[in-house]
Amino acid sequence: MSAGLLAKPQMRGLLAKRLRIHIIGAFAVSLGVVAMYKFGVAEPRKKAYADYYKNFDAMKEFELMREAGVFQSARPKGE
Repeated sequence: MSAGLLAKPQMRGLLAKRLRIHIIGAFAVSLGVVAMYKFGVAEPRKKAYADYYKNFDAMKEFELMREAGVFQSARPKGE
């Protein structure tokens, strides 16, 4: 074999080239994780809160908690 047939190894800029590839890959993976979290966790959670508070009656809940004896300052109506 002749030395002229083999390609010379890249000795300069190898770290910078590898870092550029890895940074682009890490950025793409992080965007994918953010998108999965947003559409898999955050949006369903927002929808669940909106559905809960759509028909929420605060006075009804207060009366239920008062009758259950949760509050010290607001005694049940029977007392």
